[in-house]
Amino acid sequence: MVTIRLSRGGAKKQPFYHVVATDSRARRDGRYIERLGYYNPVARGDATEVRLDMERVDYWIGVGAQMSDRVSKIVKDHRKVSAAA
Repeated sequence: MVTIRLSRGGAKKQPFYHVVATDSRARRDGRYIERLGYYNPVARGDATEVRLDMERVDYWIGVGAQMSDRVSKIVKDHRKVSAAA
């Protein structure tokens, strides 16, 4: 089954996550099918906190991919912000 989840990057105490579509059996930071965007929880100043390719997220959901709890919250918040802008 395909899962949309976070893959951790960045340095110690400076997390940075890629939002990826991956096989649910793959390791967290291992192989992925497609990178869909990123999430930077410690963004400051002009840095962007979330960038997602919503067309590709919708595609993967349409073909049966499941989102992790954190990614579903990020997508929901991103849709709110995009609709307000």
